[in-house]
Amino acid sequence: MENMIKRAAHDLVNSRYAVALTGAGMSTESGIPDFRGPSGVWTKNPDAERKAYRSYEFFLENPKGWWEERLTTTTIFGDLASAQPNAGHIAIGNLEKAGILKTVMTQNIDGLHEKGGTRNLLEYHGCALKLRCTSCLSRWAREAIDLEGLRKENRLPPICSNCGGIIKTDTVAFGEPIPEDVAEKSLEEAHKCDLMLICGTSAVVYPFANLPRIARHKNSGLLYRSDTSRQPQKSPDTVIIEINAEPTPLTAEGISNYLIQGKTGEILPMIVEEVKRLQ
Repeated sequence: MENMIKRAAHDLVNSRYAVALTGAGMSTESGIPDFRGPSGVWTKNPDAERKAYRSYEFFLENPKGWWEERLTTTTIFGDLASAQPNAGHIAIGNLEKAGILKTVMTQNIDGLHEKGGTRNLLEYHGCALKLRCTSCLSRWAREAIDLEGLRKENRLPPICSNCGGIIKTDTVAFGEPIPEDVAEKSLEEAHKCDLMLICGTSAVVYPFANLPRIARHKNSGLLYRSDTSRQPQKSPDTVIIEINAEPTPLTAEGISNYLIQGKTGEILPMIVEEVKRLQ
C-alpha cells in the first residue's frame, strides 16, 4: 500500500493537467446511502426505484404536479443539507488548492465536494441543493426561491426570471439528458487531462463511465508536429489511477494503470501528505 501511495503522489506531482472523477463510494463514507448497495435506498425500497424511473416523464407531462409531489414528500436521502464532507472530500479539495487537480467531476448530488473546498467542480448528475432552469441552464441555491410560498399561492412550477423556462431540481433524473454545459465541459476535461484520479465509483453508470475510457483512448491516433516536416508523433499517455473499495470494469479492462484498494477517506489523505513531501 505504501508504495502505491508514493506512486500516486509522484504521478500527481509530475502531471501537467490532472482531473478527478468521483462517485458514491465517497458519499457513503459521509453516511449517505448509495442506490443499489446492500443498504442502498432502492435495495430497501424497490417502489422508490420504480418511481424514480418515471420521475422525468412525469415532470414533462405535469411540472406542477411533479413539484407539488416533491414538496410534500420526504426525500429518500434524508437531510442532505446537514451532511458533512469526510476526509476524502477535504483531501480532494487540498489537491486542488495545491494546484494539482484542475477539475473534479462527480456523480454525487450531495454538494459535499463544494463543502470540502473544491471550487472547479462539475456535478455531472446535478446537485440536490440547487435548482436549474431546463431551458437556459441557469442555476440557483435551492433556498434562493421560495418554493413553499409558490406552492401555497398555487404558482407552481417555478419560472426562470432570466428566460421564462420551467425550473426543476438540478438533479438529473432517469431519461433526462445530462445538462449540455456539464456534458461538454466534462468531455473537454477528459480529452485535456494527462492524469485522471478515479475515486469511489463503480464505473458502470453511463455516460459518466465513458469519461475514463475517453481519457484512455484519446491518444490512440497520431498527432503531428507543428513544423513543416509533419512527422507523426504519439501524444503522451494518460495516467489513470483508481481508488476503490473493489476492482471495477476499469480495472478488468486495463483502462486504469493501477488500483489502490481501500476507502477513499483513508487513502486520499495519505496521498496528500506524500504530495506535500514531494513538493
